[in-house]
Amino acid sequence: MTKAEILREQKRQEKLKAERERLESMKEYEYKYQERGILCGIDEAGRGPLAGPVVAGAVILQKDQEILYLNDSKKLSEKKRELLYDEIMEKAVAVGIGVIGPDRIDEINILQATYEAMRMAIGNLKVRPDLLLNDAVTIPGVETPQIPIVKGDAKSVSIAAASIVAKVTRDRMMMEYENLYPGYGFASNKGYGAAKHIAALKEIGPCAIHRRTFIKNFVSEI
Repeated sequence: MTKAEILREQKRQEKLKAERERLESMKEYEYKYQERGILCGIDEAGRGPLAGPVVAGAVILQKDQEILYLNDSKKLSEKKRELLYDEIMEKAVAVGIGVIGPDRIDEINILQATYEAMRMAIGNLKVRPDLLLNDAVTIPGVETPQIPIVKGDAKSVSIAAASIVAKVTRDRMMMEYENLYPGYGFASNKGYGAAKHIAALKEIGPCAIHRRTFIKNFVSEI
């Protein structure tokens, strides 16, 4: 190897070491509660958008599973989230997904819809967890013991994995909705209140996936 190649390899190894140390720090809660049995991370995506569903992810990882670069989905690029999603789906012990649409969100409000999506995600797991690690919330109507962790998607590998699964699942759905309901920019804004989205909402009105309770300030008649 040349000197330049040796230096590049040293830098690569240093970055890898730093990433493994960061990842190890994100296993604090997994180590803390490992004696409780099978742990499951829970998180959601899509509480704030004007359109589309709210999606929850539930992920059970193997105790010693290494998935490099796991992190809060909001801190990752779209490309990195997509790659991690595929790796999580391949390596996880079990993954559950819950999707609650805009009509139901309007009916019961976004918080209750989020809880419903989380319960659905848990119910769709093929393995029953002994303890839930949730991003900040305590889910009502769930018998499994729960630990709410504030900013858990940046502190727990299980919750981070659930965050990525929920985010990528929802983003893919919104990209499909772009084809069904063109003009709002769903492929890029994912239903959030971007300028193009709001302008289209005022010009052509709402479509079937808009949350009526969220768009009252932009549309006079719904």
